[in-house]
Amino acid sequence: MTVNELANLVGVSVDSVRHYTKLGLLSPSRDPANGYRRYAPGDVKRLRFIRAAQSLGFKLAEIKQILADSDAGRSPCPEVRRIMDRRIEENRARLAELTALQTRMEAACREWGSMPDGDGSGEIICPLIEAVGDGDTVPVSV
Repeated sequence: MTVNELANLVGVSVDSVRHYTKLGLLSPSRDPANGYRRYAPGDVKRLRFIRAAQSLGFKLAEIKQILADSDAGRSPCPEVRRIMDRRIEENRARLAELTALQTRMEAACREWGSMPDGDGSGEIICPLIEAVGDGDTVPVSV
């Protein structure tokens, strides 16, 4: 099948299929008559797998390794579990940072409700932000 047929069958853009092909996630053959890429029926399953893995937060490089392990006859499941466990912990940390940030933002907005705007004199940049403090507690990774 052509790139258009594969993309339409799976419900992704032609550009996505081409990108996955360029990265080596899909390996179409070449039509000897015209040089066009020809995708096999197995590429439908492979493309659906790629999209499912992405929906779980796997990065394309990780998906490529998972596919390579499977293609080589090795179960990728142990590595998939390790990646997922690590990603869950990373997400928990990010959620904690975001929750703390949300709390600080809401507290600042409550405090700012009773404060006047600055006068633009240049001595104070913005009294609202300056009233919060030096920002040492704001995580830079968010």
